[in-house]
Amino acid sequence: MKITIGDHDPATRTVAATFTSGDVVHERSVNACYDENGEYDADLTAERVDEVARGVAVKIGLGVIANPTEEVTENVS
Repeated sequence: MKITIGDHDPATRTVAATFTSGDVVHERSVNACYDENGEYDADLTAERVDEVARGVAVKIGLGVIANPTEEVTENVS
């Protein structure tokens, strides 16, 4: 699984993360981690994202997370 971690958003205390497995791409916010001084900790946050990735991988394997299918609409006249 390829993991991309976006910028830290101090307002929401999250980072955007993108998880890619094969042709499935899943994007979500992940709670950021902070040190004992209340400062953003990028290393701990990366560990947290890795934890989330393990759950995402299981859900992709089960088909719970998949790319959205295109909805086909027909014109009925």
